[in-house]
Amino acid sequence: MTRRYLFFWGIFCSFVLSNFAARTVKAMDGVTDTQVLFGQSAALTGPAKGLGLNLQKGILAAFAEINSKKGVHGRRLKLKSLDDHYEPEVAIKNIYRLINKTKVFSLIGGVGTPTSKAVVPIVAKSKKLYIGPLTGAFFLRSSYRDTVVNVRASYFQEIRAMVFRLQKDLKIKRIAIFYQNDSYGIDGLNSLEKAVKEAGKGLRIVSRGSYLRNTMSVKTALLDIRKGHPEAIITIGTYSPVAHFIKWAEKLKIKSTVFLSVSFVGVNALAKKLKHSKSFVVVTQVVPFPHDRTKPFIRHYHRAMKKIKSLNAIGFVSLEGYIVGRLVIESLKRAGRNLTAKNFTKVFKEQKSIFNIDGFRLSYTKKNNQGSNRVFFTRLNKGKVFSIKTLKARAVFKNKKNN
Repeated sequence: MTRRYLFFWGIFCSFVLSNFAARTVKAMDGVTDTQVLFGQSAALTGPAKGLGLNLQKGILAAFAEINSKKGVHGRRLKLKSLDDHYEPEVAIKNIYRLINKTKVFSLIGGVGTPTSKAVVPIVAKSKKLYIGPLTGAFFLRSSYRDTVVNVRASYFQEIRAMVFRLQKDLKIKRIAIFYQNDSYGIDGLNSLEKAVKEAGKGLRIVSRGSYLRNTMSVKTALLDIRKGHPEAIITIGTYSPVAHFIKWAEKLKIKSTVFLSVSFVGVNALAKKLKHSKSFVVVTQVVPFPHDRTKPFIRHYHRAMKKIKSLNAIGFVSLEGYIVGRLVIESLKRAGRNLTAKNFTKVFKEQKSIFNIDGFRLSYTKKNNQGSNRVFFTRLNKGKVFSIKTLKARAVFKNKKNN
């Protein structure tokens, strides 16, 4: 009798302990029977807050959309966001907190190159994923491929597209660069040097100037750039200092210059700051025009943003956030009900993983951790953003300005 009792008691204890262990692992991973918790460290205050806040809203819109349909495999998605002010040191603290204290399942929606460069090694050690960072930095595509899941095209692809159009449409040969003096700006500078070398045909970088991150100290850079008499100036910065730079260029009467920025600048915020500017300003984008409701995923995006009462945040950055959120949702569906970090990661590491988000296509392989290669063009005029296909509009714009 005693042996039988001990036998069944042993089975009971094993059952209880195994269930406790399973629940502990799930809790450690940010997964419960009813919820999956994701973490975000992004600029929610400071000069780059427009990027972090709008990316966050796009992700939340996608999560709210699926949560209204009982979530993924019965689990609702939740986002815990921490403010890093676009400063690497703060981002490091946030990531440690999200991983070790909050116990998130995965990281999503980081903002910026310097912050990502600081935190990705930490995320890699935790065996979690770093999904959809708002940056086109090269290192996120060449290293840490097992950790980082990029959605957007790279900065090099954006800058190469700029160089191509400057040559083809405007026959420009003299380019300058204004860049943030950190890993983001250096990545942009390296990308421009590579693109100019590839383009050839007499194209060259005639001058360059830099500024410190999270400052408005742009005047010295502008004076350095002016010495080269550039026909086009490519800016690698955030919307506040870039707008300040362009306004000062106008005050110093730097004429016949095209200003171009990569998508990270935050075009909607930049447009508001340059509402009265008469310069020809072009910004490359990595997602389609957010008001083109002929596309199914744009219509769904608008409905989702309306549902969380954020129609005022409709724009390129929140659209990118929505796409990132939708990618996470589709990945969770494929990973199945028995969700682990391992089978979630495996979704992106198949021979070829293709995600069709209502017409917006993302493709991943074991060696490619970047979903999209698409680059689009927009221009600013009187505080508004317009979609363009070429830079030939500059000639029309210049004639109007002279009338």
